[in-house]
Amino acid sequence: MKRWLYPLALLAALIGLWQLAASTGFMADVMNLPDFLVPSPAEIANSLWDERTLLLEYGWVTLQEIVLGFLLAIVVGVAFAVTMHFSRTIRLAAYPLVVASQTIPIVVISPILVIWFGFGLTPKLLIIALICFFPVTVATVDGLRSVDPAAIKLMRTLYASRVQIFWRVEAPAALPAFFSGARIAVAIAPIGAVFAEWVGANEGLGRLIFIGTANYQVDLTFAAVFVLSLIAIALYALVAIAERRIVSWR
Repeated sequence: MKRWLYPLALLAALIGLWQLAASTGFMADVMNLPDFLVPSPAEIANSLWDERTLLLEYGWVTLQEIVLGFLLAIVVGVAFAVTMHFSRTIRLAAYPLVVASQTIPIVVISPILVIWFGFGLTPKLLIIALICFFPVTVATVDGLRSVDPAAIKLMRTLYASRVQIFWRVEAPAALPAFFSGARIAVAIAPIGAVFAEWVGANEGLGRLIFIGTANYQVDLTFAAVFVLSLIAIALYALVAIAERRIVSWR
């Protein structure tokens, strides 16, 4: 209980200070902005309620994109990690390229993918998968390589095949590292969804944030960001629960 009490108390204090500073006009004066550009938490809450239908509709669109993109990254990332684990040649050739791929800003790739694949679901899934791919792949590779050599040696003395060693020793031992990468990936997946929807989308929270910012509806923008954060927290919690269920011995 105390683990949740302290963060909630700190959050409540920060929101209280924000409400006080915004409602008195202090924040607007400090930033030299009009009052309507610095909404208070109460105004954001009103926007959440007034635009609840729109937020739910657009939030559902973004949630589907995030989940599908994340699952795509899991499938491709794990498959690629296992391939690199089994083949030293592929690992030496591909691993530096995987790392180098993260030096390219996603904001640069997003418009190109939209040009290539149009304004449908495909470019959005690819953008989210590209963001999630790196932590999943790297964490899984590290997990597979961190297996206790004594355990592998014991399996070999029992005449276990390479595949048996992988499924009975290496794969279970790599699960904690895999889930660590998955938790990081699912937490940053909404960033990819927002970038994708900024570049080309008619629906989604990213599109709503873009519209709110363009029309100076800052309260609506904050409301959309709040819903996006709730989605990220919920998905992170689901991955953490799955980890506790599957990696029960940890």
